[in-house]
Amino acid sequence: MKRLFGTDGIRGVAGEPPLDPRTVRTFGIALATILARESPHPPRVLIGRDTRQSGEWLRDALFTGLEAGRAEFGDAGVITTPGLAHAVRTTGHDAGVMISASHNPFEDNGLKVFAANGMKMNDNKEREIEGLMLDSGIEDPGEKIIQPCEDLSVLNDYLKELEILGSAQDGLRGCHLVLDCANGSAAAIAPRLFGSLGADLETIGADPDGRNINLNCGSLHLDGLAREVQERGVDLGIAFDGDADRALAVDRRGRTVDGDHILYLAARHLKRMGRLRNDVVVATIMSNFWLEKKLEEEGIRLLRAQVGDKYVLERMLQEDAVLGGEQSGHIIFRDHATTGDGILTGIMLLHCIKQEADSLEEILDRIIPYPQLLINVRVHEKPDLRVHPVIGPAVEEAERALYGTGRVVLRYSGTEPLTRVMVEGRDPDAVRYHAEQLAGIISRELGTTKS
Repeated sequence: MKRLFGTDGIRGVAGEPPLDPRTVRTFGIALATILARESPHPPRVLIGRDTRQSGEWLRDALFTGLEAGRAEFGDAGVITTPGLAHAVRTTGHDAGVMISASHNPFEDNGLKVFAANGMKMNDNKEREIEGLMLDSGIEDPGEKIIQPCEDLSVLNDYLKELEILGSAQDGLRGCHLVLDCANGSAAAIAPRLFGSLGADLETIGADPDGRNINLNCGSLHLDGLAREVQERGVDLGIAFDGDADRALAVDRRGRTVDGDHILYLAARHLKRMGRLRNDVVVATIMSNFWLEKKLEEEGIRLLRAQVGDKYVLERMLQEDAVLGGEQSGHIIFRDHATTGDGILTGIMLLHCIKQEADSLEEILDRIIPYPQLLINVRVHEKPDLRVHPVIGPAVEEAERALYGTGRVVLRYSGTEPLTRVMVEGRDPDAVRYHAEQLAGIISRELGTTKS
């Protein structure tokens, strides 16, 4: 188990451990030390941030730690997470750190670490950093103000690449959109880009003040966007999260277009273009069973990875897949990016819709999600559930009963003492029966009460 890093970096309340200045400085020293072991020159690290008010002092603490670790560093300023990943990959940096807590409220923040190839740092390297931070007694260099000039060229280079990609197929001319920028990293970027591609735009959530990021807006709060789309009578609404590494949408009727829908539309489009290598798409264990069945009808295999877009990408590389993502809106187009990219996803989604014979609304009408039930069970230990002498056979029995019409997903929370029991299937009564049966067995064997 990792001790500081979660599914997507180190995350917490800004100002409290592990995101207090001292720990962040220690993180900078540890990162520099790890990078120096593999580099003949002083390691170069590029830092970016979203619009949270804590971003600047966290950046300064990180700069102090990197300097103490004898690393060189640059400041990309306010940028999207995929924009930072692109810059690291194309400018010869040894690593990048994005200061962001993604979809969380402004009080939170986080540190997402990218390797030189623009991919999120792997689990083994994260454990090495944790080991240095927690076990080696790194000395805190103390507070020091370091403010290198922001290098805006890295953002401009990223936007130029997106503009070239979006200019294909007559750009976005004829598209009437509402963009919800979550008062985050996309606020100064997405409207400018989509406008340059010819879209007729309305924007909301594009006035960040350091405290309103994700506040009743963005990809976790689609109600406002749905109202805007319906009241204005536009074609589509697209919502980003705080660091714009994910995107969700709403159709003309205000219905949510989630990551599963986007994967389905993109997979069909790429297959028809002859660009879906190996006819395979990678999703996570949380994607709805309808996606697997619908892709099967198109001659496309759906493979699953654990939750987290870094794990989706790892599976994509193993399978040489070009498309993968999460229901939450992290979509990876591997021919163009090494991480989820909300702005790229919005462009690609619009291209896919323009190429469809049917409207988006007609396509969604034909999709019927399978019923799902999620039950959290509080546990006092986390053994391998599949080999547990009582739980394992119960899981196998449920899977046999649901074979071909549903599935069972068991996973532990990465941050709480919980087992998440998710069952989905065609028959809602069977779903409820098996979910409650498994939750009861797990509670008796490992836990105390359901939550």
